[in-house]
Amino acid sequence: AVAAARAAEAGHDVTGVHLALSANPQSHRTGARGCCTIEDSRDARRAADVIGIPFYIWDMAERFQRDVVEDFVSEYAAGRTPNPCLRCNEKIKFEAVLDRALALGFDAVATGHHARLVDGVLSRSPDEGKDQSYVLGVLTREQLGHAMFPLGDSTKAQVREEAARRGLMVADKPDSHDICFIADGDTRGFLERRLGTVPGPIVDASGEVVGSHEGAYGFTVGQRKGLHIDRPAPDGRPRYVLSIEPVSNTVTVGPRSALEVTSVETVRPVWNGPVAEPYEPLACTVQLRAHGEVYGCRIQVSGEEVHVALDTPATGVAAGQAAVFYLEDTVIGSATIARAV
Repeated sequence: AVAAARAAEAGHDVTGVHLALSANPQSHRTGARGCCTIEDSRDARRAADVIGIPFYIWDMAERFQRDVVEDFVSEYAAGRTPNPCLRCNEKIKFEAVLDRALALGFDAVATGHHARLVDGVLSRSPDEGKDQSYVLGVLTREQLGHAMFPLGDSTKAQVREEAARRGLMVADKPDSHDICFIADGDTRGFLERRLGTVPGPIVDASGEVVGSHEGAYGFTVGQRKGLHIDRPAPDGRPRYVLSIEPVSNTVTVGPRSALEVTSVETVRPVWNGPVAEPYEPLACTVQLRAHGEVYGCRIQVSGEEVHVALDTPATGVAAGQAAVFYLEDTVIGSATIARAV
């Protein structure tokens, strides 16, 4: 809402759009999750009225189901851990929505993401706790060229204060979080309803069976709780998920120290920064999950693959997540994690 108000105040011809992403939206939000209920669309319409801009609802439910929800399920079924917020930015907001906007004669999609665009180059927000450059790091240069992030130089607290001053009723509205299409937050239950129960073994690094599960899709690398292990570790220390093998339906667990990786193999790079694809090894930093730590690294590009050698070991690195590369606070590109070593 504040992004729209700032864009309108700056002299842009602004139209507000709410995305209907569910074929059967709930009337009310469940807790603070989600952003696509009937209640949310009414909030958006009221904000547009206060700002004084036209408002429309665009039905993207079918596209969202295919490109985000079905992708989410299939990635888990393949033993990977997807990031649906990242996929939504890539396939919905800055592909489906942007394509329609350009066809209708608009120049850009403006959103409330906390990230900065400087001469078309994506950079981190000054609000480190709310920075969203990671989930935007998959966008192409062309997509970023038709994007606007009016909140880029502000913190979340400043934006909420401004919303209150402008009389926008959403000033105190809770942030959406977790996965918007899983209203109750039960990811394992959501996947079980779609993939069914698929019993399999939980083994330690030696291959010894230490427990069982009802579906390998219910686990992610680095997970410690909810493992249902029958035989505790000999040293009494907690075990963590080390790997997920979808073909054998096997989950491997072990000590936290076994989670440490020193290199990451990634695929399908997108170079969207101020320089072209790096043809020589490049020292930079990498973020391996949303709101995760940042690691110094050296990257080496080989066609559609990027080898990432980490300066210090990382933990909880999961295939399917994005690796986003930075020079200081500037995004230079991203790739999809295929394997951690």
